[in-house]
Amino acid sequence: MDFEGIKAKLEEYKNEGKTMFTSSSFQSHSIVLLHILSRIDKSIPVYFINTGFHFPETLKFRDEIVDRFGLNLVDLKPNTPKIQQRDAAGRFLYASDPDYCCHLNKVIPMDAVLAEHDIWINGVRGDQSAVRKAMQVEQPAPHNTVRFHPMLDWNSRMIYQYQKEFDLPRHGLEAKGYLSIGCEPCTRPFDPEMEEREARWSGMNKVECGLHTSLVK
Repeated sequence: MDFEGIKAKLEEYKNEGKTMFTSSSFQSHSIVLLHILSRIDKSIPVYFINTGFHFPETLKFRDEIVDRFGLNLVDLKPNTPKIQQRDAAGRFLYASDPDYCCHLNKVIPMDAVLAEHDIWINGVRGDQSAVRKAMQVEQPAPHNTVRFHPMLDWNSRMIYQYQKEFDLPRHGLEAKGYLSIGCEPCTRPFDPEMEEREARWSGMNKVECGLHTSLVK
């Protein structure tokens, strides 16, 4: 979907009285959608799931982008304190049960946001994983909401061309080989033998955090 198509769809939602929000992990490729939205409506809330485990470079990049694009940022934090995110041996759940760690820190907080809105503008792309390739541009989500996936038919080349056209900044860790960046304890630099998103959960046989598997129908 191109810029004009996204703009028209958002205007349609607005005219229907729908409440909208978007979310972002604030990586280089994900800020393309944020830039597009900033050109259409800067008031749309942008939720950043602040797990408490992010790289300092991600937080710095987030603040830079928010300031540069004039975004309406909402810092979304989990309700479960870190002291309760340990297993019986005292290890953080990201080391022993990464699926549950993602559920506590990402899925539960975002589920609460969905309950308060009608439309989730989500930047998933079909070329990122098999799960995402099977998605539709508009897809039902919990709480009678709709996920709107305007970037679903974009690919990495289109992302690069947009970044180049608008001279968008890059996440500081890209120069160190990080292409898909999640929480610091789990993320590793990209290896050519990996799928792109495997680097977020190195050695864990995991490519999704649950946002796009649990919070979708």
